[in-house]
Amino acid sequence: MLKSILVLSAAILFFGIVPAPGAGRMIPQAAPAQAAAPVAEPKAPLAPDTKNPVTPTAASQAMAKQVYARDCALCHGDNGNGQTDIAKGMDLKMADWTDPKTLAAKQDGELFDIIRSGWDKMPPEDAPRANDNEVWNLVIYIRSLSKGTPAAPATPAN
Repeated sequence: MLKSILVLSAAILFFGIVPAPGAGRMIPQAAPAQAAAPVAEPKAPLAPDTKNPVTPTAASQAMAKQVYARDCALCHGDNGNGQTDIAKGMDLKMADWTDPKTLAAKQDGELFDIIRSGWDKMPPEDAPRANDNEVWNLVIYIRSLSKGTPAAPATPAN
C-alpha cells in the first residue's frame, strides 16, 4: 500500500510539473497599458515684435555660448559666419551673423520662434535642451556675434 501511494504521489508530481504538449506555450497577451508620456502642445508662435524678457548676465551669456557651441556652431560656425563644412555639404546658404546688417531687420520674438520651432532644415531647440530663458539668452548671444559687438567671454562652469 505504501508503495502504491509513493508511485501515485510520484505520478502526480511528475505530471503536475511536466506540462502536457502545448501547455507550456505562452499565449501572447496585450502589454499592459502604460501611461503615455504627456505630449507637449506646440506653443503658438510669439508676436514677432515680442521683446526679449531677459536681462543678460555674464553667467547667462556663458550658458548661451555653451548652448550655441553644442547645438548651433556645427552649422552656423563658431563665430556665426555660417561658413562650415556641414553647411556647404548640405548646400545650405547660411546667414552671416558677423555682419550687423544680417539680423537688423529681425525682431527678438522672431529669432526666438525660429530657434524654438526650427526653420527649413534647422531642427528646433527642444525645451529639454534649452529652456525659454536660455533661448532668449541665445538670441542675445547670436546678436553679439556681429563685428560691431564682441561676444561675451565664457566663464568656467563650477
